[in-house]
Amino acid sequence: MGPLQLLSCACVAFTLGMFGTGLSDLQRMYTARSVENIQFLPFLTTDINNLSWLSYGFLKGDWTLIIVNAIGATLQTLYVLVYFYFSPEKRSVLLKTLALLAVLLLGYCYFNMLVQDVTLRLARLGLFCSLFTISMYLSPLADLAKIVKTQSTQCLSFPLTVTTFLASASWTLYGLLLQDLYIAVPNVPGIATSMVRFWLFWRFPDHDRAYKLLQA
Repeated sequence: MGPLQLLSCACVAFTLGMFGTGLSDLQRMYTARSVENIQFLPFLTTDINNLSWLSYGFLKGDWTLIIVNAIGATLQTLYVLVYFYFSPEKRSVLLKTLALLAVLLLGYCYFNMLVQDVTLRLARLGLFCSLFTISMYLSPLADLAKIVKTQSTQCLSFPLTVTTFLASASWTLYGLLLQDLYIAVPNVPGIATSMVRFWLFWRFPDHDRAYKLLQA
């Protein structure tokens, strides 16, 4: 098995591990019959991100992208639906979902109807996916001030941080090996933000979380 195949397997394994961390939120929603303390936008933005990269994967003919993002979109859609079912603010959730779906639909119409040249379409779609992924990776930094102020990392998920770091690093290397900067560059912020979160876990350790891990 060559380096490209190994990286492809690593990308699939680590990214699905990252998506799978949402299963704990799914279990919490089912158990509590509530969405309290669970954020909705990460599910929705990741779902749209997956669908965008799925289009890029089909256009490029890259089965690693296709497999990962098809499974990711399925999982994220499940999370969105369950959140909507248990949310007391269904109108707000529905409006946010429809707004992002409208953006996705407009993008689909633009790339498939107005950009006829396949090479140009691939480049513009890659740029769109890259910018969306970068914004998705940078969005958790909005909680940085709150974490520093409260000196608590309870709102951060350590398993998600680990899997995000591994997935981002794998996709960066995979993109570089393919000489596809649209894949490599947007995953660099994922590495950077994961390192910031690792530092936060070190600087503000959650002793309750460590105790629970030892108990398990």
